[in-house]
Amino acid sequence: MKAKIITVALLLGFVISTKAQKKIEVEELPKPAQEFLKKHFSHTTVEIAKKDAEHGEKGYEVKLKDGTEVEFWKDGSYREVDGDDKPIPTAFIPQNIKDYVAKHYPNEKITHIDYGHKDLDVDLTNKIDLEFTKEGKFIKGEKD
Repeated sequence: MKAKIITVALLLGFVISTKAQKKIEVEELPKPAQEFLKKHFSHTTVEIAKKDAEHGEKGYEVKLKDGTEVEFWKDGSYREVDGDDKPIPTAFIPQNIKDYVAKHYPNEKITHIDYGHKDLDVDLTNKIDLEFTKEGKFIKGEKD
């Protein structure tokens, strides 16, 4: 009986998770998301685009052929760019954050940026995780 309950729970979880993400065409992304990808990631192409309702947040998730993953808010503004430990383009990153990284970690590149609800998280090639306020003021840094 216990095994049946676990099996049903796992199947229910799978069904819910597949409904939370729906594959879409790139043209179905909001215009700002399409423009962001064209401007900053023209060197690669979109592998998969999904409408995402994960964690109660509505938005979009895009996986690029070079392995980079980009998440967008529902309005099409970027929320997260993850280079999977490889450097990402930085033109869209606030200047004060790029300046901080250049000054304190001159030999490192940014591999990940994530706008949370309260702060901004930046990861570097040396596995250092930096935390900033939404305004770009440094809070803390720690080794991953």
